[in-house]
Amino acid sequence: MAKLTKKQKEAQSKIESNKAYSVAEASALIKEVANENFDASVDLAVRLNVDPRKANQMVRGVVTLPHGTGKDVKVLALVTPDKEEEAKEAGADYVGLDEYLDKIKGGWTDVDVIITMPSVMGKLGPLGRVLGPRGLMPNPKTGTVTMDVAKAVSDVKAGKIDFKVDKTGIVHAGIGKASFEAEKIAGNARELLTTLVKLKPQASKGVYIKSIHMSSTMSPSVQVDTKRFTEQ
Repeated sequence: MAKLTKKQKEAQSKIESNKAYSVAEASALIKEVANENFDASVDLAVRLNVDPRKANQMVRGVVTLPHGTGKDVKVLALVTPDKEEEAKEAGADYVGLDEYLDKIKGGWTDVDVIITMPSVMGKLGPLGRVLGPRGLMPNPKTGTVTMDVAKAVSDVKAGKIDFKVDKTGIVHAGIGKASFEAEKIAGNARELLTTLVKLKPQASKGVYIKSIHMSSTMSPSVQVDTKRFTEQ
């Protein structure tokens, strides 16, 4: 096991290993222990009592974080010429169609989100091997395949994220930056957690949220009280 640095030991000492903190407490503590020389991302890892291999227990959705992600999200709008101006005005970083499809075929994926229209999805099918593993394939369920391109672009730029439970039953999501005020980190965390509760599959029996951990890049994680988070 790698040795902890002095900073890591100091950060670890501020966290009680057996304590489950409220969302507000965890958010304040994360700011204390995030001592990197850059603006670290703050992430939430939520372990759910679901079996993602079963279709009726898949948890997937979107949420608009009230205080944004703190990240400059690069958006590619793959649209027909009549929708190009709309996408540009809404703030899309890249707008076009065939030229970008060719770039993606060549391996270019330097974007965070791709938004497109239903009529274009047929052209994206062959690119599934490139886009799928990177989580970039547009999907109507996440609002990235739509005729209202302007709204989709604006929502993503304002802090809309999509999430999906992984094969181990965990939802990972970025909820802000360490430079955010603790109240804003907490507000974003609550919004995500509340959304997850609403998405509980009927097939999930017993305790739905098994554990919640908040962390920043390279910092130790803080355990969040699963029973209390909706009340904070």
